[in-house]
Amino acid sequence: MSLFMVDEALCLRDGICVAECPSYLIEMKGDGSCPTPTVRAETDCIYCGHCVAVCPTGALYHKNLSPAECADLRRDVLPDATQINHLLRSRRSIRSFTGQPVPQDTLTRLLDVASCAPSAGNGQPVEWLVVYDTAVVRHLAPLVLDWLLSQPGLPRYGRTFAFAKERGLDVICRGAPHMVIAHTPPGGQTDGVIALSYLELAAYGMGLGACWCGFVQRALTGSPQISETVGLPPGRASSGVLLLGYPRYLYQRVPPRSPAPIQWK
Repeated sequence: MSLFMVDEALCLRDGICVAECPSYLIEMKGDGSCPTPTVRAETDCIYCGHCVAVCPTGALYHKNLSPAECADLRRDVLPDATQINHLLRSRRSIRSFTGQPVPQDTLTRLLDVASCAPSAGNGQPVEWLVVYDTAVVRHLAPLVLDWLLSQPGLPRYGRTFAFAKERGLDVICRGAPHMVIAHTPPGGQTDGVIALSYLELAAYGMGLGACWCGFVQRALTGSPQISETVGLPPGRASSGVLLLGYPRYLYQRVPPRSPAPIQWK
């Protein structure tokens, strides 16, 4: 088949797929005609699935995707604006964990959801490295701390690092049982950051705690030894690191934030 085919009996000729194709690869050649691929369609399609997903009758079949392969969008289970607002405002960075391991199938479900995050040109470049073994996370924390203490230019955290090292406190991984790293080809790190943001919110929705770990991220980009210890694949760039586990404490209130600084033009 060509890039896509249309069931003429189901097609409403409404032009929705034409309007929604991000690369302008669908056209209608006259009144009453069905959508057809343009001459650029085969070479320029990014396989985003918009054309199949937006068709109200399921009339369009992409060569890589049929309507039957797509889950139905259930508007009855979507949160309303108030619920989304409260979710985003009440999310907290968790730095106290119970230590109880999270089942691997739970983390797999989280990563499947996070992998639905948008990416440039639907490139989907994000891959995941899960440091699941808590012993490895515990081993990594002092290595990162020692590396940070050896680096110049950290006056803001220097005293905190020294205090933690003196007392044997885990200021790096905060006792989290697991660590998740999103990595991409060099230059694609923004896609990884977006996916990690999805992961953090999905984790909150499933009763898990998460915290961005910029200390490990900094070490991954600056220390080949730590990158090798973590197991970051060669030729890949870390987009960020999330600590994951069950929160030891539950927050009761939502602290205010400063008003958004906005410039209108």
